[in-house]
Amino acid sequence: MPIGRVAAFDPFRGLGMIIDADGGDWPFHCVAILDGTRSIEVGVAVEFEPQVKLGRLEASRIRPTALG
Repeated sequence: MPIGRVAAFDPFRGLGMIIDADGGDWPFHCVAILDGTRSIEVGVAVEFEPQVKLGRLEASRIRPTALG
């Protein structure tokens, strides 16, 4: 699973962005956060699974990690 950091998260829209170790941008929606809270802090290290949705790459199955 790729590792990155949450670079942005808008709790009102439920949209965020993860930057991976290679500098790639991974948009995500709050429903992809596995702990069910639908919220995450900016700067948190996360693991995620890449997914193609509606023809675009995005992060799914997001969970905080001690790695990174």
